[in-house]
Amino acid sequence: MKKHNLGIVLGGGGARGFAHLGIMEALYEQNIYPDIISGVSAGSIAGVFLADGKSPQQTLEILKKKGLFSYTNITLPKTGLLKLDGLEHELENDISVQNMEELKTPLIAAVVNLNQGRVEYLNKGPIDKIILASSSIPVLFAPVEMNGQLYVDGGLFDNVPAEPLQNMCEKIIAVDISPIQPKEKLDSLVQVATRTLQLSMNATTKGLKDKCDLIIAPEKCSEYEILKASHANELFEVGYEYTKRLEMREKIKKLLAGE
Repeated sequence: MKKHNLGIVLGGGGARGFAHLGIMEALYEQNIYPDIISGVSAGSIAGVFLADGKSPQQTLEILKKKGLFSYTNITLPKTGLLKLDGLEHELENDISVQNMEELKTPLIAAVVNLNQGRVEYLNKGPIDKIILASSSIPVLFAPVEMNGQLYVDGGLFDNVPAEPLQNMCEKIIAVDISPIQPKEKLDSLVQVATRTLQLSMNATTKGLKDKCDLIIAPEKCSEYEILKASHANELFEVGYEYTKRLEMREKIKKLLAGE
């Protein structure tokens, strides 16, 4: 018998991460709570607040204070254009514990070790550094140093990290908020960089169906830029309404009933 009944995987997608909270709100209303969470980038941000015992609505309000990310600290180009100072502040002030292993619900965050060139799945250690590393989009954000190694967004290798839950959970629900749709205009270097990364990350989700029992993937998320957090409430509703659809509710019901 596996250690956990239900694991939920929260994928990366920048500001689209607000959709995670709407999805989780809809699941909570059905009394569906994860025994363990695996997340990367925006998924690790949403995941850490939920794992700390915050409700999706509480998390939404916390992250809306400054937007999902706060781009304030310009650094040298050799390390990255921006630092996630705003996110670091929110983690320090609104998460009740300091280390991953102290969270109420177990959380695994995917990160990429730049020095070793590999993805790592971390469930122990300092929350602030691990979540910052998991959310640091390469080139746009400065890498995070831990134990003499440099770490960046785990979505580079695994944008919906179901892998670490494979042998731990009876059932796995994965949430993919980064569907790829055609884009006519790319008007800035930042848009080109994020679009390139998004295409690369999307390639890492191939085979996801074989790793989980159900995928929740609201197509409407593709209409929102991954670095613009001004549509937080809309994205929350996108995730919530998608998960509340009769078709999705039936799929979830059948999954949990073992049908």
